Amino acid sequence: MWLSIAAISIGAAVGANLRWALGLCCNHWFGAVPPGTLIANLGGAWLIGVAVGYFSQAPVSPEWRLLIVTGLLGALTTFSTFSLEMVDTLQAGKWMVAVGGILAHVLGSLLLTFLGILTYQWLKS
Repeated sequence: MWLSIAAISIGAAVGANLRWALGLCCNHWFGAVPPGTLIANLGGAWLIGVAVGYFSQAPVSPEWRLLIVTGLLGALTTFSTFSLEMVDTLQAGKWMVAVGGILAHVLGSLLLTFLGILTYQWLKS
């Protein structure tokens, strides 16, 4: 139990700091839809797909999956930040920008998770 908690905690600390760094690095590029959050969500979705593909085939301890998927990528991808940014955009009256941001995050994340799984399968073959 304690090893699982440690794995999640370490992964989450790294993922949260990566998410913060992406915001610092990238959010000034565009004002409407902060790209740091989009990069975190889409990149994290792709990486989750790759990781799940790998962990479904590799004989590794469950703590590695907890560290990578639950901790690191769970903290990196951030639905709450995305939600706040879209609410702010809606409150600013930028409905079309908000709809575009919502579609980019949700559909993009679904697509990239699927592509991540396919990437792992391609790398494995």
